[in-house]
Amino acid sequence: MGEDSLLRYHEYTRRHGVNWAFYLVARIVLQPAFSVWFRLSKQGRKYGRVKGGLIVAANHRSFLDPFVIAAALPWRKPMCFVAKRELFEKRWQGFVLSRCGAFPIRRGESDEEAMRTARMVLERGGTVCIFPEGTRIRSGSLSTPKRGVGRLALQTGASVLPVAVHGTERVRRGWRIRPRKVRLRMGPPMTFPRAEHPSPALAATVTARIWPNIELQWEDIGGLPPVRRAAVIGAGSSGTAVAVLLARSGLEVQLGTRSGAQAREMDEARLNERYLPGVRLPDSLRVKRGTEIELAGLDLICLAVPTAALPQAVGQIADKVGERTAILLLSKGLVAPQGELPSEYVDERVHVRGLACLGGPAHAREAVSGSAALVLGSADPDLRAQLGEVFDRAGLVCERSGDVLGVEMAGAAKNAAALAAAAAQSHGLNAAGIAAGEIWRECVEYATGRGARLETFVGLAGVGDLTATVLAPGSRNRRAGEMLGAGMPADAIRAEIGQASEGLDSVPLIAETIAASGVHAEGLEGLAALVEGRIGPDEWVAGLRRTERARRAA
Repeated sequence: MGEDSLLRYHEYTRRHGVNWAFYLVARIVLQPAFSVWFRLSKQGRKYGRVKGGLIVAANHRSFLDPFVIAAALPWRKPMCFVAKRELFEKRWQGFVLSRCGAFPIRRGESDEEAMRTARMVLERGGTVCIFPEGTRIRSGSLSTPKRGVGRLALQTGASVLPVAVHGTERVRRGWRIRPRKVRLRMGPPMTFPRAEHPSPALAATVTARIWPNIELQWEDIGGLPPVRRAAVIGAGSSGTAVAVLLARSGLEVQLGTRSGAQAREMDEARLNERYLPGVRLPDSLRVKRGTEIELAGLDLICLAVPTAALPQAVGQIADKVGERTAILLLSKGLVAPQGELPSEYVDERVHVRGLACLGGPAHAREAVSGSAALVLGSADPDLRAQLGEVFDRAGLVCERSGDVLGVEMAGAAKNAAALAAAAAQSHGLNAAGIAAGEIWRECVEYATGRGARLETFVGLAGVGDLTATVLAPGSRNRRAGEMLGAGMPADAIRAEIGQASEGLDSVPLIAETIAASGVHAEGLEGLAALVEGRIGPDEWVAGLRRTERARRAA
């Protein structure tokens, strides 16, 4: 579209604003349609009765937002609004939009013509709608605002009306407009002293005053709040690393320890010398005894405990967690006695707004150095997007997945396979390969039979995590497997390592659960017998070789 065409649209808005004939027809048709089809709920409409120029500052989820907002304002306040210039390329569409109050803006750059048009409309007492986020944010919580709304408020002295719209993002699927509940809420108008030439810093400051009022309306009508406050329960290596990462991404974080003495020691030294030596805790990270953390006001709780300790941890928090809190699980394995995945166990016992899990080869020390990659699994796309952005800000490569079952089962499988490979290694690399391959195959067959995606197991959460665990010299599963292969009893291995080895602890339950599902699990059953001391390493490896020969013959 040429500059002359763009200027013609601007000139029309500057001279006429909204075409009253178009406006009245559109409002007569759309207002009852919105009330019936979208069951539009409008709160705080009294705040829209403002004399003089009015800036409507709102979040942006859908192309319907300007029309929904316009239908909620008083009839005598027709609203102009900015729309991306691409919408004006078709002449008929540009004509209709222009007469309904839209004027073009170049997104992603400073558009002085659009700002001039907005100023002229406001100075003659009109209404202009601005979306401070700059683009549609279709899911998750609200995004970061641009400073343009603050600049416009200062240059014109117009009142600013904070507005939130929720539900319009679920209305459209392709060309279909579906009946979905839409909510709108207006807050008290705000005014600022007029400044014809505000500095960028001053404009940003005013925007920072406006935006929390929009967030307040957004959260009041059920919008997803941003993650501001988090707690990590479990101060082992993984828990400490995740707490550091969350604090690094700008969250207010508490790290919960088992004892008050451990909390005081870490808080004073600003280190976790036992589990993550050499990594300094950020000054903003508070360390407390886990039972002293107030859970009700948190946006995120991260359970960084072994699966064996998960029932106790869940029992302590179940009746204290708010319904708008999300839970992030780091446990890898199955939960006794029924062999449930951590997310299944927690979902049945805690009422929260969403669950997520972490997988992938994110070893603690590499994670805090910013050189790790992980997989964030959640069935809730909004929560997935929100937590993914948190870990992105922390400097990690964060892959998102909706396959929670696959991500969690891949974590359990890699622990068992890594343990098996290390236990068989003394019998040769071929034996180690047979052991890992057989355990991995059985776990994948079980998971895919339950609906997990095969691509999860061949990606970062599966083969990627398994490879990193097998190669890592400090891997607890690898160390436990080597000791197990040397004939050391499981109880002695736990005492020697001094930390939980998820593979060692979870293999018997994994074997029992998978065998009970009907999957032939000779490899896992043999490994469980080895862990429980019912057979020795030589007998176990011989059994693996027999199983492999039998499969080849079949």
